[in-house]
Amino acid sequence: MSASEVIEAALRDQGLEHERLDAQSFVVALPGERRQKTACFLTVGAYSVEIEAFVMRRPEENVAGVHAFLLARNARMYAVSWAIDSAGDIYLSGRLPLAAITADEVDRILGCVLEYADGTFNTLLTMGFGSSIRREWAWRVSRGESLANLAAFADFAQRPAD
Repeated sequence: MSASEVIEAALRDQGLEHERLDAQSFVVALPGERRQKTACFLTVGAYSVEIEAFVMRRPEENVAGVHAFLLARNARMYAVSWAIDSAGDIYLSGRLPLAAITADEVDRILGCVLEYADGTFNTLLTMGFGSSIRREWAWRVSRGESLANLAAFADFAQRPAD
């Protein structure tokens, strides 16, 4: 079975929402708790499978702190690492040899991508967009607007800025 066939069978067997973009490329919608979905691209090349997932736009503030936070985690990660593109947007990116691609490995890789993206998302938002979150919270409170989609940031938004 080719790597593309293994990936397609694994995605189907795991019941994951996915689309085959072409003979060698897939996009998988990984459902999260903090992020609604993380789109993960799997691209089969001549010698390896490339993994890429967009996580967050370029931080508005504390860019060096966000980058330091991400770099400190790279050494402990499996299959992917944090990356930043030329615009400063944050991704998870990695590459595995074709011989390593099994159904179990596809499951493990996607699980890691989801854990890394979803598990750090609120922390990254508060680090990189803290002022905007606090302004939005205050604006909604002043107008009696719903805070439902900001509930995860309630403690942060109500705490005085450092």
